[in-house]
Amino acid sequence: MEYVLVIALSVSFAVSANASTLTEKLGYNPDDKLLILHADDVGMSHSANKATVQAFDKGTVTCGSIMVPCPWFPEIAAYCREHPKVDLGLHLTLTSEWKYYRWGPVASKDKVPSLLDEEGFLWRNTDQVREHAKPEEVETELRAQIERALKFGVKPTHLDTHMGTVFVGSQIFETYCRLGKEYGIPPMLPKPTPELMEYAKETGLAFSEDSAAALQELGFPFIDTLVTGVGGGRSLEEKKASYYAALRKLKPGVNQIILHLGMDDDEMRSITNSHMARYNDYRIFTDPETQKLIDKLGIKLVGWKQIKDSAFDQ
Repeated sequence: MEYVLVIALSVSFAVSANASTLTEKLGYNPDDKLLILHADDVGMSHSANKATVQAFDKGTVTCGSIMVPCPWFPEIAAYCREHPKVDLGLHLTLTSEWKYYRWGPVASKDKVPSLLDEEGFLWRNTDQVREHAKPEEVETELRAQIERALKFGVKPTHLDTHMGTVFVGSQIFETYCRLGKEYGIPPMLPKPTPELMEYAKETGLAFSEDSAAALQELGFPFIDTLVTGVGGGRSLEEKKASYYAALRKLKPGVNQIILHLGMDDDEMRSITNSHMARYNDYRIFTDPETQKLIDKLGIKLVGWKQIKDSAFDQ
């Protein structure tokens, strides 16, 4: 089957065909406010794994996605085998951004040389991927990541992308969608609102206004709102206020907030200077006060497993 290389809807199509459809497919009313609280970067470190598992157990986080090339992937894969109903997808990874804590590809390096920097690791940023990565080698690597996850007993509920790299070029984006369809794993796709379309034009992302309708006809669900620009502020209270303001402003439909969880420990402190921001995400979304606010606002928490089971035409 031939796939279109772009993700977009005209505004009228998006509103009439998608705004309530995904909500209804999940068994809710069109005016319900649904929220996916999603933990990125699972498997990156033991600290991220520990924080995510605890947030599943005692917090409001509903799902997350795993970085297969990273050193602590086997630990979270074991957790998946022991908890087969856990809602974890794959955080498809083409970059390795930290100063000293680096990783390479899952595929053999001789098969994906265009994905590697001079030190033999994945490129540090998306611009380098855009400049150097050959689409056929990207497919080799992304397929290798999916296959490794399956081999380790992970049952992915969705696909998404570390640092947005699958959106840097139309051929890479096409591969992302095609692999999702092939493996029966829904890729995360935000509905192309006017604001998102403007951002895509400014940054050169693989979005246009031509044919996301074709993707939807192929059974791809679209998140109504990918909530961005939240969780700002350096202190715990500033971050909490930012997140709580976003919760109060949620619109009907399926919303997603992306979190980066970690513990305040030596490992995370040695990896990134954002360790405290990650620990504050963990603290906020394991705080009973957050659950109380979600309940008070009538927000219904959902995850990607529900979308995969109810709204992805495989």
